Amino acid sequence: MRVAITGAAGFLGSHLVDRFLAEGCDIIGVDNFITGSPRNLAHLEDHPQVRLIDHDISRPLYLETRLDGVLHFASPASPVDYLELPIQTLKVGSLGTHNTLGLARRHGARYLLASTSEVYGDPLIHPQPESYRGNVNPVGPRGVYDEAKRFAEAMTMAYHRAHGLDTRIVRIFNTYGPRMRPGDGRVVSNFIVQGLRGEAMTVYGDGSQTRSFCFVDDTVEGIFRLFRSSCTDPVNVGNPDEFTIGELAGLVMEETGSRSAPKYLPLPVDDPAVRRPDIGLARRELGWHPATRLREGLGRTVPYFRRLVVVEDVRSRTLGGT
Repeated sequence: MRVAITGAAGFLGSHLVDRFLAEGCDIIGVDNFITGSPRNLAHLEDHPQVRLIDHDISRPLYLETRLDGVLHFASPASPVDYLELPIQTLKVGSLGTHNTLGLARRHGARYLLASTSEVYGDPLIHPQPESYRGNVNPVGPRGVYDEAKRFAEAMTMAYHRAHGLDTRIVRIFNTYGPRMRPGDGRVVSNFIVQGLRGEAMTVYGDGSQTRSFCFVDDTVEGIFRLFRSSCTDPVNVGNPDEFTIGELAGLVMEETGSRSAPKYLPLPVDDPAVRRPDIGLARRELGWHPATRLREGLGRTVPYFRRLVVVEDVRSRTLGGT
């Protein structure tokens, strides 16, 4: 099988490349490296089954080779990125989705859209089932990401109904693990880097807001099973174990050995108070549920960041002394 994966050099995209390679697939990775990093695919640089294309999928992409699958994972995905790149985020969610759907249709390929729990906004139903239509502020600063993904879902279902395209939609909840960018603004990476550097962990609000954190290997396995399934409606993939941000800070302090007290800042606009997936559909249809507890996942993530922080700190001291 040959699949094209957009956002292939990103956090999730690069892990998906590894997962499909493990099944013997040929991979065409597409990325414009705005938020993705070549470092995430460096271990595959000379792999005969991987071809990487530097391309902005907001522009059409034409491939002459056969394709069996198209997975659209290109998009800024953290608040820091999509607030800095609002137009690009809207374009990759709209034009990029249109272009990748067209690519899949031309090749008769199965299509999978990476959507997000952000389509639920600041939810009024808890936990969130796929049937919940969400509570999103379309004109707030976070709306550029939320509405881009909601539009992408609508476009995907339109292609499914109008053109008979074989489509899948995964709604991904908070995911963490190796290959996250140290400065991407997500809470797990922020806390780990701050903990390793002995800095105060930045907690927005009073830390009582909740999230459900899924280790990347579990998330990728859920996505892979969805791709191979017959589910055409959206499916939540995430960990139903719910933690407050304050509890997460405490766990990260233990894993990093930090003794710095948290620093509390005002809550960002439209920041959800709660977030937890109902994964009943994934359990029934995919036979999937996360296997990694948060403490275990953090223990597998901190060493990755420890290496990065040491390298970056050494580089910073070297540059500062030249």
